Amino acid sequence: MKWTKWLPWRFAISYIAKKQGILDPIPIMARVQALAQPSEVAEPIELIRSGVVFHARGLINSRVIQHNLDWVWPVWIERQFDPKDPSFIPRAFAITHINISNRNWTAVGYPDCPDLPIVDPNGLLTPLFNGWSLDAWLITEKGQRLLPSKLKQVDQRQELADGPLIRTIATDDGLELRTKVWVERVDGKMQCRLHISGHSDQAGHLVLALRPYNPEGISFIHDVTLNESRTGWRINDESTVQFSAPADRHHVSHYREGDVNIHLHDREDQHSGHCEVGMATAAALFNLEPGVTKELTASIELETKPSTPLIDDAWAAVNSQRCTLTCPDPHWQFLFDAAATSLVLHSPDDVFPGPYTYKRFWFRDAAYIIDALLSIGLTHRAERALDRFIDRQTAAGYFRSQEGEWDSNGQVLWILERFFKFTHRRPAKWLNIIKRGADWIIKKRVSTHLDAPHAGLMPAGFSAEHLGPNDFYYWDDFWSVAGLHCASRMVAATDPELSQRYVDAARDFEQSIERSLAVQADKLRRPAMPASPYRRLDSGAIGSVVCGYPLQLWAPDDPRMTDLVEFLLERCFLKGAFYQDMIHSGLNAYLTLHVAQVMMRADDPRYLDLIDAVADIASPTGQWPEAIHPLTGAGCMGDGHHVWASSEWVLMMRYCFLREEDDHLVLCQGIPERWLDAEGPISFGAAPTEFGEVTVTVEAKSATETEVRWDADWHGPAPALAIRLPGHQPVWIDAGQAQNQAVLSR
Repeated sequence: MKWTKWLPWRFAISYIAKKQGILDPIPIMARVQALAQPSEVAEPIELIRSGVVFHARGLINSRVIQHNLDWVWPVWIERQFDPKDPSFIPRAFAITHINISNRNWTAVGYPDCPDLPIVDPNGLLTPLFNGWSLDAWLITEKGQRLLPSKLKQVDQRQELADGPLIRTIATDDGLELRTKVWVERVDGKMQCRLHISGHSDQAGHLVLALRPYNPEGISFIHDVTLNESRTGWRINDESTVQFSAPADRHHVSHYREGDVNIHLHDREDQHSGHCEVGMATAAALFNLEPGVTKELTASIELETKPSTPLIDDAWAAVNSQRCTLTCPDPHWQFLFDAAATSLVLHSPDDVFPGPYTYKRFWFRDAAYIIDALLSIGLTHRAERALDRFIDRQTAAGYFRSQEGEWDSNGQVLWILERFFKFTHRRPAKWLNIIKRGADWIIKKRVSTHLDAPHAGLMPAGFSAEHLGPNDFYYWDDFWSVAGLHCASRMVAATDPELSQRYVDAARDFEQSIERSLAVQADKLRRPAMPASPYRRLDSGAIGSVVCGYPLQLWAPDDPRMTDLVEFLLERCFLKGAFYQDMIHSGLNAYLTLHVAQVMMRADDPRYLDLIDAVADIASPTGQWPEAIHPLTGAGCMGDGHHVWASSEWVLMMRYCFLREEDDHLVLCQGIPERWLDAEGPISFGAAPTEFGEVTVTVEAKSATETEVRWDADWHGPAPALAIRLPGHQPVWIDAGQAQNQAVLSR
């Protein structure tokens, strides 16, 4: 029901608006709705709720930040409010001030621990979800200060040997700050550690600063108290920060007195402080001798109780389970290992696509993330996440994470079949769930008897894949068709009649899509697919790529698919990456890789340029924000550590070495030819596939020959293999052959 039909509220709202001399919102909202196709749900309430929270903080930001620019702010504010910086955004008519030009951060954590501290690009640590932050500064007795967030350049990287650890190095005119952030298990409890080392050629102080903000904006601190031993803070009477040494000096300030930064040379200590408006700041100072490095560790106990028991040496256990990539490109190697680590961090029970802004559940993201988990052998994590799908299915059969999004049932059925094929299991406990999910798709379709381009398609819906306003998106249709085919195969052994019914329903659905696309091809005078029957070709058409990757509903060289790729490359790519000008307003790593997958499958050698472009726009810590500012290279939308992007890098590497295609396995199609001229091994595995677990190894034997080996544990007879190493003659090996190697000629 449209909200404008709610009675008597629309009359009350109109009356109040007119009495106050402001525009009546009822006709305005009606006009807004008219810009989209009529649909059951104008926008999911979950997204409205999160948007309200997001902009409520932005409203607070607008009341605080611009009037206090003499404070030390996080790097996103320092840059976004600096008129000399490329990130600067004028704010005259902006009601809310939010981070839309430097949305970058990296999560650290521990396997199965749901708490994910985040570190911003200049080293600011936010240890607790949506909370305050800790910063490290250096000051000298002569007044010189090293404040990392004010620097244009710092050195930051992620180390992965013993779990994720973020190192940040800030230097300026004889001063140096080094920080390390990680999470570890100590006596059965989870601790976030911030280790700081400071060095100066002058006497001064190492400063641990408590900040009432995080990478999204203000996070209130009303009370802070230094303990009697001067070795820690109690914050808001809720959380504790412990220091490894007692503070030599200590200062606290409240909002009316300004930032504690301006009080660091005060003679008198303040033991505690209270701020009515929630902008208390504190600084613990530790004496720094000239030429002598000062070290300090701050520890914060993480709060959330994990639903899965934690174990010691969990990173070693996880890394021994997953498959590995070995290649001569150290950057690609690092990105793969960082992405695999991200998958582990964000799958403590549910899977979620980010540690902060997106720390919640969507079926859409979950399908891709679970596919990546399966593809590198983290099967237990995938199964645990899938089991949580059951309680999210409504009595009607709808897999609901957000109301009004019609792609989820197809995504669930698709990833379920992937799981059962990879594990070679039967879906016994899932059969009724599968049936309800497939039946919902069939019932949800629009009537095929309509005289309209959307006849037989899914209803108009809200696209959180950011394709535009409510519409009849082909994205939903392709997922739904794939879901019906998957359901048919999963129930075939127990109910052949029902299996055939799902096949028939899928074929009928496909005919509706074909009819609709034929009309669009005539209208557009080219075969490329738009986002919906009511859209011209624009960047939203990226959603229609899904029929090629990952669903493989069409042949690799289908002209509708290849023409769509050409349109996107010509009109929607910037700096080598896909630029989504709807909502995202930025470069998208994961959507770029979707196009690269389609191109690689079609033997288009330009796929490699897209992979290289995605590697180039990764952060120094090996992550991608959801969307990347095309001028600054920093995040401009979504979570600053986007796990769907991490998933796509993992899947891209996997598909470069091996992928399923119909009834055979394709090996080596995406391996860069330049790797063969470098020293060192090239391998991927052991990777689960639909046919069994496989490790692929590639080795150049001479200037004209390359050997490809595969070590496989097949579920049954060996499948047919197509070996398509770039720059070499392809080799086909028939099914059932005991062969485990082939020599390819250049």
